[in-house]
Amino acid sequence: MTVTTLDTVAVGVGALSFSEVVAVARFGARVRVADEAIEAMTASRVVIEALAADDRPHYGVSTGFGALASKQIPLGQRAQLQRSLIRSHAAGSGPEVEREVVRALMLLRLSTLATGRTGVRPVVAETYAAALNAGITPVVFEYGSLGCSGDLAPLAHCALALMGEGDVRDATGALLPAGEALAAAGVPPLALREKEGLALINGTDGMLGMLVLAITDLRALVTTADLAAAMSVEGLTGTDAVFAADLQELRPHPGQRDSAANMRAVLAGSAMITKPRGFTRVQDAYSLRCAPQVHGAVRDTIEHAATVGERELASAVDNPVVTQDGRVESNGNFHGAPIGYVLDFLAIVTADLASMSERRTDRFLDVARNHGLTAFLAADPGVDSGHMIAQYTQAGIVSELKRLAVPASVDSIPSSAMQEDHVSMGWSAARKLRRSIDGVGRVIAIELLTAARAMDLRAPVTPSAVSTAVVARLRTAIPGPGTDRYLAPDIAAAHSMVLDGSLLATAVSAVSDAGGKLI
Repeated sequence: MTVTTLDTVAVGVGALSFSEVVAVARFGARVRVADEAIEAMTASRVVIEALAADDRPHYGVSTGFGALASKQIPLGQRAQLQRSLIRSHAAGSGPEVEREVVRALMLLRLSTLATGRTGVRPVVAETYAAALNAGITPVVFEYGSLGCSGDLAPLAHCALALMGEGDVRDATGALLPAGEALAAAGVPPLALREKEGLALINGTDGMLGMLVLAITDLRALVTTADLAAAMSVEGLTGTDAVFAADLQELRPHPGQRDSAANMRAVLAGSAMITKPRGFTRVQDAYSLRCAPQVHGAVRDTIEHAATVGERELASAVDNPVVTQDGRVESNGNFHGAPIGYVLDFLAIVTADLASMSERRTDRFLDVARNHGLTAFLAADPGVDSGHMIAQYTQAGIVSELKRLAVPASVDSIPSSAMQEDHVSMGWSAARKLRRSIDGVGRVIAIELLTAARAMDLRAPVTPSAVSTAVVARLRTAIPGPGTDRYLAPDIAAAHSMVLDGSLLATAVSAVSDAGGKLI
């Protein structure tokens, strides 16, 4: 949905930005490990090597893991310890996870390695960068992470692939053994040493990567929803008086302010809008009148989630970690609660954004509420059904989104013989949010399609310049009103224009031509 111009991302000791994560994950930008990161990793590795040489137990270096942490491992078995950790933890199941999610996960693990807080050798980070640059994507499965002790199974599948084991997808998407893909790309497989296996799996990178991608998509979708809501107000001959800036200032939420401003910009100059003096309805329905309040609350929730995401991008999540003064300390920073909570919060507001969109669409189809349009916007009601079932499709999606809004992070299930007795389920929250975002995009597309049809049916009365441009863009792929035809391709075409951002870009351009902007 968002296009990037970044070609290369340098991974250093500082935080990555959202745009850098998206560039690598979604658009294949190359990765370079910065010199400062090489220096930081080299320095912290000295600490781990010193611990590996003594005879005292050190977690992750010379002991077992989780509930087996009390087992000290002899020096000659410590390389096997790391290999066994990865092999045993690569225990995922279910459908394959999307390529962009796996690439985000790998990049974010690389980012933590580059801080120098995990104690791995520079070659480990460089191998991750080389795999990303070669387009090698380990096969990661839907199930396997509880969102605590990191995204264990997903990260283990990535580490396994870079050891030359398991399966991957190459740059063309072909499935092949990891060893073959690495050899073809000229990337030597990793031979893990002390602590390195643990450092590769003990992070929240999967759920964080999905959070970054979700926020990126939702920022565009909420502005597209503002556009759809404004076009619905037009198509239903509502009023824009309620969106006045001074009314919004009475309740100074920044998201509400921005959504109302967007709707005013779209509606400017519309002949379809009813002015207050001639407005025979006392006031519009909530789904029209309160759109800035609901959309604005969605915006504010997205920005709260973004704050959490930015903090996580600045974090070094591992257990144990090498501190600035050279200590190696256990900690609980791998717990996914902060990410899990906002992922769930986003699923709630996504469902509500879609719910309001569906309610606006439904008003167009009911002759008792659509103010002079035909039943279901049909050419010949009775013979034709118009958009009747398009609303059914919206309703089915909205109901699914409500189910997906049930929080995952309120659940916990003990693991590792009760050593890990409270987990975040953040990975599960992220997986269902991705399905929610897919659904809300489809719902908004149907609203736009329906509003455009209503505007055409009100000719010769004309909508605003912005809405006229958006309808014209839709009409490049979707015919205007007429007798019933196969509707699914029209919905798919509108959805595609929502996903690729072309409808929003059309609106942005039209608003800019009028001297304004969309936020």
